[in-house]
Amino acid sequence: MNAITERIADFLKEYPPFNILSFQELTLVALSIRVLNLEKNKTLFQIDDPLHDSFYVVASGVINLSVIADAEETLLNKCIEGDVFGLRPFFAKNNYMMTAKAREESVVYAIPIATFRPFVAQNGEVLNFLLESFASNTANPNDRENKGKLLSDNVVLASKPSEIQYFQSLSYNRTPLKVAASSPIKDVAQLMTDNLLDNALIIDKNFPIGIVTDTDMRSKIATGRNSISSPIDKIMSSPVITVPENVSLAEAQLLLLRYNVSHLCVTQDGSEKSEIKGVISEHDLVVAQASNPGILIKEIKRSQDVKDLKKVRAKLSDLIQTSIAKNIPLLHLTNIAGEINLALIKRSVELAILDLGSPPARFAWLSIGSQGRKEQLLITDQDSILVFEDVAADKYRDVKDYFINLAKKAVETLEKVGYLPCQNGHISSNLHWCKSLTDWIKQYNNWINTPGEVSNEISSVFFDYEIAFGEEKIEEAITDTIFKNAFKNKLFFDYLGNDALRKPPPLSFFKKFNLEEEGINKNKFDIKL
Repeated sequence: MNAITERIADFLKEYPPFNILSFQELTLVALSIRVLNLEKNKTLFQIDDPLHDSFYVVASGVINLSVIADAEETLLNKCIEGDVFGLRPFFAKNNYMMTAKAREESVVYAIPIATFRPFVAQNGEVLNFLLESFASNTANPNDRENKGKLLSDNVVLASKPSEIQYFQSLSYNRTPLKVAASSPIKDVAQLMTDNLLDNALIIDKNFPIGIVTDTDMRSKIATGRNSISSPIDKIMSSPVITVPENVSLAEAQLLLLRYNVSHLCVTQDGSEKSEIKGVISEHDLVVAQASNPGILIKEIKRSQDVKDLKKVRAKLSDLIQTSIAKNIPLLHLTNIAGEINLALIKRSVELAILDLGSPPARFAWLSIGSQGRKEQLLITDQDSILVFEDVAADKYRDVKDYFINLAKKAVETLEKVGYLPCQNGHISSNLHWCKSLTDWIKQYNNWINTPGEVSNEISSVFFDYEIAFGEEKIEEAITDTIFKNAFKNKLFFDYLGNDALRKPPPLSFFKKFNLEEEGINKNKFDIKL
């Protein structure tokens, strides 16, 4: 072992995931490493570049990772000494989704994936680190401070996307080509061609015993190693790697990596002795990446009409339904749904502005109630208010007319996407709930200081809000008003407490659900109430 190799191994053992390996294993890795000296502003790879055969570790200096968002280059992460990046070739087949550029003069170690893959396959901790690093958007999963905020090789939403990929479902071929072991290779090749498939399962009593892919046809037939009249089991790969029907994106990625295969066989219970349900290919994984929440957010930003937004809404529904079936924690699901719903609202307002022209004044669109609390899943209505900045008295009517029209268009778009307006009229297109900041401050003052005595009895829905679009300072002014008036306000809290007590408890004295006693919902339980 030469001095350079030893020095590289000594460096790597200080950082995860290399610190999991033995020094002997690190030495084998170090022997194949290429040392890259990058000048300032030198690009290592950029968006849409073909994938490299290596991933990278920063030995010294700083590497910036960036993407193009809304026609601007956005810095996502700064990789410093010991950070791992460029992991996309491990987990995906499509091109790079970001640019890696030296912020200053830097030294980077290029580690060949072919060399490192065996250590990954043999060591679950190493595999989990790389998978989490790729899927969780952070260059270093041990970086708790920035966990969930940084973006690495997989550009997705910054709300625990690693967990998302562990339950994100896959679409795959549910009508695979199945052939008997004695079928001639020539016939199987013709069937694969006729059905536009790159694989065929070899079965025995509808149980998978092997698989043949295009690669097998090229390497074992086109090369002349086997006759096209031979039975297909002569060239099949066996055993087949099988998975259950509800396998997730991350689980599938992990198995393809661990067994170095390009296809997985889906069976009813995930075993070889179970009915075949389909085949998952590497292409299916690439397609599935387009359905993660971060990609959905990007699709929303690019949407030009209701039709585009409805497609995203449908993908969100699929994601949530699959997650519920897998018993994913509800809090996590509501966080994801809340972020995507908020993005849909924002884009609906933007499309309305594009239609009407620039607003005559600054404003804030606040989602209220369940939307403000991000307590939404599949079925949720629209609750919102619109607050515009104070304007001269002679301009007030024209300004309000603009924002009423804006609200109507945005509300109509959201309704077509699948969000019905609030039945109680708590919506920005309602004249009562679209007004100036001063008027809103007066409204909240009345609700808090004379609850129940002023028109429009206090409704707690107006106290749960989140800005979906517009000026944050306007939202802050509303918040300041609420806290200032609520401070030591016994009357206000007394009203809220009594309002809560008027609601029937969910359970009776005997710990049974309190069901509706009459009406069309008799003997049913009102979840929302």
